[in-house]
Amino acid sequence: MKAINKLWILVLLLMVPAMAIASGADVHLDKAPVDLQNIASLQRGAKLFTTRCLACHSASYMRYNRLRDIGMTEEQIKKNLELPEDVKLGSTMQAAMDANTAKLAYGIAPPDLSVIARSRSPDWIYTYLRSFHVDNKSSGGSNNAIFPNVAMPNVMADLQGEQELRVEKHEGRETSKLVLVKPGSMKPAEFDTAVADLTNYLVFMGEPAKLVRHKLGFIVLGFLSILFVLMYALKKEIWKDIH
Repeated sequence: MKAINKLWILVLLLMVPAMAIASGADVHLDKAPVDLQNIASLQRGAKLFTTRCLACHSASYMRYNRLRDIGMTEEQIKKNLELPEDVKLGSTMQAAMDANTAKLAYGIAPPDLSVIARSRSPDWIYTYLRSFHVDNKSSGGSNNAIFPNVAMPNVMADLQGEQELRVEKHEGRETSKLVLVKPGSMKPAEFDTAVADLTNYLVFMGEPAKLVRHKLGFIVLGFLSILFVLMYALKKEIWKDIH
């Protein structure tokens, strides 16, 4: 009986994390169109990352020369990503702003983004980057619908434009939605594509070897298929005289 009680306690303890997740904040996340086979998207995302994110955020586990895995030559890496002359392709991606300066500016040191797509999720990143809105009460003039009071400013406001967070009441329930009040240099669909490219790149950066593993996986499966056919033919040849 004691053993059964202990088993039930163990089951309940294992269920606690799942219950905590289920009871968390009711935040709708849009599905991120991640496609690691879309090389053009990954290259566009890499450029957005280096020109928009790398000013404050580092990616200290990622080297520039790993971008060759997404079809970029050394010349393209230097030119398309607008790298300074003193940056070597074998070096890691370090922020232009040092951590102490960033902490003074934003109140907190910007996190390293090397594995952000694994610690968060692609859907969260895709939704977060599209959820900034104007907030005059904020010191930076902006806020985020799914990450309230975030220290990060909207670094792509010139592309997206300005959004307002409007709260509506319907049948006693409050719902909020983001409304574009001042267009940016991109149309909404174009901006969504740009954010999808950046999210796609962040997923790649979290595990650059994934593409190589996929290629090797298909090669191995092809080899095993051919080997199976040869072994089956060999088996028939050996056993035909016995039967």
